[in-house]
Amino acid sequence: MDTQVIIVGAGPVGLTLAIDLGKRGIACVLVEQKAEPQFLPKMERCNARTMEIFRRLDLADCIRAAGMPEDVPMDIQIIRSMTEPPILRLPYPSVAEARALTHESHDGSLPLEPYQLISQYTLEPLLLEVAEQLPAVTVMRGTTFLEFTEQDDGVLVAVNAADGVRRTLKAAYLVGCDGGASHVRKQLGIRLEGEGDIARLRQGLFYCEQLYERLPMGNGPSRGRHYLVAGGPPTFMIMQDSTRHWTVHSAVESDDEMRRMFERIIGDALPYEMLYCAEWRQNLLLAERYGKGRVFLAGDAVHLVIPTGGLGMNTGVGDATDLAWKLAATLQGWGGPGLLASYEVERRQIGERVVGASRYASLGYRAWLAEVRPEIGDDTPAGSTARAHLAVVANVEQRKSNEMIGAELGYRYVDSPIIDNVPGGPQHDLRAYLPTTWPGARLPHMWLTDGSAIQDRLRPERYTLIDVTGGHDAGPLLAAFEALGAPLDVLVLADSALRTVYERDLILVRPDMHVAWRGDRLPQAVDDLAAKVTGHRDINRASGSISSG
Repeated sequence: MDTQVIIVGAGPVGLTLAIDLGKRGIACVLVEQKAEPQFLPKMERCNARTMEIFRRLDLADCIRAAGMPEDVPMDIQIIRSMTEPPILRLPYPSVAEARALTHESHDGSLPLEPYQLISQYTLEPLLLEVAEQLPAVTVMRGTTFLEFTEQDDGVLVAVNAADGVRRTLKAAYLVGCDGGASHVRKQLGIRLEGEGDIARLRQGLFYCEQLYERLPMGNGPSRGRHYLVAGGPPTFMIMQDSTRHWTVHSAVESDDEMRRMFERIIGDALPYEMLYCAEWRQNLLLAERYGKGRVFLAGDAVHLVIPTGGLGMNTGVGDATDLAWKLAATLQGWGGPGLLASYEVERRQIGERVVGASRYASLGYRAWLAEVRPEIGDDTPAGSTARAHLAVVANVEQRKSNEMIGAELGYRYVDSPIIDNVPGGPQHDLRAYLPTTWPGARLPHMWLTDGSAIQDRLRPERYTLIDVTGGHDAGPLLAAFEALGAPLDVLVLADSALRTVYERDLILVRPDMHVAWRGDRLPQAVDDLAAKVTGHRDINRASGSISSG
């Protein structure tokens, strides 16, 4: 066996998976076709859940240092140009302001880490450097994946290495993080289902040294993150992390038209350079499976969504963190067969919800865009009426794209074979987040009495039983975990604020911070509980619960 896990694709998802595995001591080889990361515009925002995941990997601070400064406003504005008064301004807190709000929040309703704007061409080199410094991770740059052959005890993977020589590697598992055109997925014969090629736009990357510093220009919009253009072909402009680079997405037909569109948006003769321009397609697609046998898929290889709402890469990072701890537990010998089997059960339902959320966000954008009247730019009473009408509609519809905290934090795993499946549960709400410890949900962030965050007290390689009253004997559960060789910590925190938000005395949390079980006392069948949550036994999912109450 050459390594334990082979990962194909060194985008943010593959790199996150490699780093997570590497920090757990799992040997992995990361195969990447490019010799160096490319300076190409793709994602530009890590959402709150992703930043919490990066915090557990000790990456949050360096990502923030490399990303957009914390005091930059995150406002969304609908405009005609950067020299005309905005039609609508939707204010959103900067990272610094969001952190201040979290610091004052004690009801579990806000994430421990707010979002961070960081362009993919900044994030990828950072993650790559971290991965290459981990002793357990080997990165093969300039190496092309060719094919794989699954065997009883592993997977043979043929690659064309950087020196042009065909090599065969062997690992226990293979993970395809190789994007929407995934060769791994295609060899598995797994189809993408849904709506493909919905629309085509061009994306341009521009360097304009002066634009951000000049804002606002006259009566034009203030500094912000997104500028959506009312009138003409569907167009929007996004500020990148340097505040000097800007991406423009527009339904134009050529590079020259894209240059003219940028000039029209900025509305002033500022010097600029177009660094890149290419066509891309909008898709809402979900893979029918997330893998077969010893081969798994993650990220864009299994879900392709419209960037509106910013859920694509972030969902891929969620895939990576879910798969990483399950692979590690299986390879370390304490994880039962149900762990890896649960990956598709848990993550595909999230992929399905994310496709729906992306559709919802995109329809919101299209709804107000359809209300743009021909006289929208006229300096007339009719033009003023058209702009006022659009502002009213967009104030409702555009928020569907930008306010997705429920989709980011509120998702939970339903009918998972490794979770105590209590019937019912909170409704899935894309727009609003209700903190809950219902089994399957992410553990809500809470500050402890000493000022530390409870998430920071949970070790990422272990389960944790949280006792918020201090009056329970965890011995039987510790013994049940020990019998399976599975790691379990007990965290006693007698805290009435925790009890109020967490709703039960005892909360059993998985290594990925999702709740596996909760109750006011341990169940009599603690062996069944330990076996279920570690993948050694699939208790009847229909009748489901083994809770004590």
